[in-house]
Amino acid sequence: MEESRYFELDAKLESLRVRKLAEDPRILSAYNDKLDIGWLYHDNALEGVVLSYGELRDALDRKIISDVSLISLYEEIRNHKTAIDFARDAAKEFAAQKKRIGIITVEFIKQIHEILTPEDKAKGNPYRKDNPLHRSYFHEIVPADKIPLRMRKLCEWLDEEETQSLHPVARAAGAHFRLMTIYPWTKNSGKVARILANLLLIRDGYPFVVIHSMERQRYYDSLRADNGALAQLSVDSLCNYVETTLRFFDELAELRRAG
Repeated sequence: MEESRYFELDAKLESLRVRKLAEDPRILSAYNDKLDIGWLYHDNALEGVVLSYGELRDALDRKIISDVSLISLYEEIRNHKTAIDFARDAAKEFAAQKKRIGIITVEFIKQIHEILTPEDKAKGNPYRKDNPLHRSYFHEIVPADKIPLRMRKLCEWLDEEETQSLHPVARAAGAHFRLMTIYPWTKNSGKVARILANLLLIRDGYPFVVIHSMERQRYYDSLRADNGALAQLSVDSLCNYVETTLRFFDELAELRRAG
């Protein structure tokens, strides 16, 4: 992908950062809560699970579940949000400590998966033993016996000087792409990969990437292509975030003037 796209993205993000400084913190907090709901909604939609706003809100508000058939779904939503919060907190801690090398380990990635998939934690969080036929994605994945080596190689790649010199979006997309190629677990590998990518972005002062459900096919295609295609999708998603947020602030300002 052309470097000019990264310069364009960084310019847009800087303009949004300046705009946010002038906004009411309470409004920003409420808006960020909605962004988290969007992350949960679209991330699940990429996996083929379409949730309603009510289901997401009820699960996160921990309301009493009257329909027992929803218990499993609500627990998955809550686990997902817990994993997102865990990654966000870790990213902020790494940024505060200015830690860049050795922060993403195999055990750390496993920890994200254990939060998402607590039933596997009790079993020792084993990697998949074969190539699952029925899964949401259709890209090539490594043979099961190569998973431990490739997981170690991923963490080593993140610490390489060349990787550290990449633009933050390219680096995050590279980690995302590599983890999806490994596909360590039959369940929730996709969620782990996207959380890991967003952890790296947040650590570097960037917003998290939400790949919209309408981009599902493009996302699948990018996993069958190369890291560059996923980086392009990530940049487009962040540019869409900037435009949507600026539009929200413009509409808010218009309402204030009208009131």
